[in-house]
Amino acid sequence: MSTRLELIPAEFRQAMTPQIKRFYAMVFTGCIGMGLTLSMTIVYVHNVRHHSVAFATGLMAAGAVIGILINPISGTFTDRFGPGVMILTSGIMGSIGLTFLAFSKSITQLTFSALFLALFAGGGWGPGATLLSRLVPEEHRQRAFGINFMFVNLGIGVGSLIAALIVDIHHPFSFTVLYLTNACVGLVSSSIFLTIRQYGKPVAEIHNPETAGEGWREVWQDKTFRWFLLCGVLLMIGGYGSQESGYSLYVVNNLHMSLHYIGLILFFNTMTIVGAQLVVINKIEGRSRMMVLASVAVLWAFFWVVLGSVRGLPLGVALVMLVISMMVFAVGETLFQPIGGALVNELAPEHLRGRYNSAQGFVWGIAGTLAPVITSAYFETGNSNIWPFATALTALVGGALLLRLRRNLTPSQDGIASSVG
Repeated sequence: MSTRLELIPAEFRQAMTPQIKRFYAMVFTGCIGMGLTLSMTIVYVHNVRHHSVAFATGLMAAGAVIGILINPISGTFTDRFGPGVMILTSGIMGSIGLTFLAFSKSITQLTFSALFLALFAGGGWGPGATLLSRLVPEEHRQRAFGINFMFVNLGIGVGSLIAALIVDIHHPFSFTVLYLTNACVGLVSSSIFLTIRQYGKPVAEIHNPETAGEGWREVWQDKTFRWFLLCGVLLMIGGYGSQESGYSLYVVNNLHMSLHYIGLILFFNTMTIVGAQLVVINKIEGRSRMMVLASVAVLWAFFWVVLGSVRGLPLGVALVMLVISMMVFAVGETLFQPIGGALVNELAPEHLRGRYNSAQGFVWGIAGTLAPVITSAYFETGNSNIWPFATALTALVGGALLLRLRRNLTPSQDGIASSVG
């Protein structure tokens, strides 16, 4: 009990309303499904359905492009109709897309399923961040986003562990089971959201002609926000984007490890996040956000250097090093996630909050587009062994630019004056 009291200050426990708890339950449930198929798409398309690496990575890039194109619409709709409509639509249509993907075999079927899924499945993240920012007082947002990320990864960890026990690269139907289960879990998550749907309505300010006319123009005129997005793209290519587009491919084809090990490694990743997130949140309260993000770049660069260095080592040694490096990557995630969401919502005015959160989705979309293309270029030209080291360099460049951004932030925006309890 005393440890819990130390990790979660009294002020935040008092702010934990039943609505916030149900929001976290929704997130946790949905992410169990996500964990079932996380990082499986490339292997599913290439090794199971026997299509080229170029097609598999191109499919991911095309999905990311769809995400980029849909983000402005999602942000506008979130402000106009409220995040609730967008979250519910994303959940239901995402489940339909996963069902399509579960039975897809040909290039045409896989392309349709993946693009349909990209059109709807990612649309809940920006609205979800918008809804959470409404449920939590401003002074607790950084902690709230961090705890949200903890539940995201707890769910992914559970799902990844289940996937590691079920999936078999030689039995395509095992992948069908995973995708269908993901679809069902998504519907359960949507049903939980229905209990808090009344908090997802649009705000009154959007109907004011004096503010409604600004829209995206006002968002893109925010130079600080634009710079943050640019830095984020580089950091994401050096992090999540490349991890999702090429990590499993590299482990299976370059390190010649079983697909089961990927689920095991990801399980350690998520459990590290679950175990470290509350401690990390307390450590970064009142510290420079940009300095923390720069340290994320260093941790992620270490992860990639280790990945590129274990080739040729005995299986047991390589596996231990991969697990350790993935845990280091996870610590970087616990540093990154609370800061990103909190900073965006501090920069955003209420009537444009949906647009700002969706604009942050551009970071994921652009990184998700470029990372698969870059990965494919290395693998298709026979230079895949260089790819981890180049990705590490990209992360470090992103971190350096974030340090430069610090001079454009107020102390409050940089987190120095935001310590609570």
